[in-house]
Amino acid sequence: MDISRRYLLRVASTSGLIAIGLAESEGYFRKLLAQSQPTPTQIKKGEMIYRQLGRTGEQVSVIGLGGHHIGRPKDEPEGIRLIRTAIDGGINFMDNSWDYHNGGSEIRMGKALRDGYRQKVFLMTKIDGRTKQAAAQQIDESLRRLQTEHIDLLQHHEVIRMEDPDRIFAPGGAMEAVVEAQKAGKIRYIGFTGHKDPVVHLRMLEVANQNNFRFDTVQMPLNVMDAHFRSFERQVLPKLVDNNIGVLGMKSMGDQNILKSNTVKPIECLHYAMNLPTSTVITGIESMEILNQAFEAVRTFKPMSQEQVKALLKRTREAAAKGQYELFKTSSQFDSTAKNPEWLG
Repeated sequence: MDISRRYLLRVASTSGLIAIGLAESEGYFRKLLAQSQPTPTQIKKGEMIYRQLGRTGEQVSVIGLGGHHIGRPKDEPEGIRLIRTAIDGGINFMDNSWDYHNGGSEIRMGKALRDGYRQKVFLMTKIDGRTKQAAAQQIDESLRRLQTEHIDLLQHHEVIRMEDPDRIFAPGGAMEAVVEAQKAGKIRYIGFTGHKDPVVHLRMLEVANQNNFRFDTVQMPLNVMDAHFRSFERQVLPKLVDNNIGVLGMKSMGDQNILKSNTVKPIECLHYAMNLPTSTVITGIESMEILNQAFEAVRTFKPMSQEQVKALLKRTREAAAKGQYELFKTSSQFDSTAKNPEWLG
């Protein structure tokens, strides 16, 4: 699964960028940084940037609205107002999951997408089921909650164990239900998510290839600390770019934990993730203040120079070394299916 020097040089020659890092004795680069890969094709409409989602041809906003956080405001009308204000401001990528707040996030989003708002967005949700039966049930429940006839992107959620890919692709596994749902017009595109270890993502891609399947999207942590510890950016990102799979970045601030290191500011976190070849950077938005912060990040975003990237990573290196601010990698705090194994089926 190593990334060869020849591959990196080929990317650099086509993008006009240089892969930054130290060459090991066998000629392999140790680091992949934010300037080493070309960003997806993008356009600007008003004050929002839109990028192509892999090979799908879809245009999605560079900032995506996180589904878990939108379920946090106690006042449901306030959550609905946040969703609609985000859409009115140009954010069209809507993230969600079958399990967020026991379905509350999907219900809230379904209400927000009434009155013509559904037609303005690219709607994604996730399922936890690893069996065909559990997956099929969760897909139908999500459709009902979201009040829609189809989901634009359905993703296998929390692929965090080495056995998850085998279960998903096994006979009678979740992938059978997902493919059947796609054929029935219930979903359009298929992806997977995970936050634990890049090795698990690589295993998922490998098992998919063994089954002659190529995902449309992959969602993973991409942030200013990831480059230093169990790095999705180094190990997984180049494979997605090479196969034209849409990259969905998440945990740019690690649910505020990265900010607790006092090494970076919120907009710097968003800019770093946006500077990678991400189609969209999904971020948690639970207040109007945070929504405006996301809009400001888009308005002020400019491609980062190699010097800026190096300086930012140098600033975060020591704090990131042991993963103490990326708790989704080093603890079970974010592993909802570990706490609720019955969701897997």
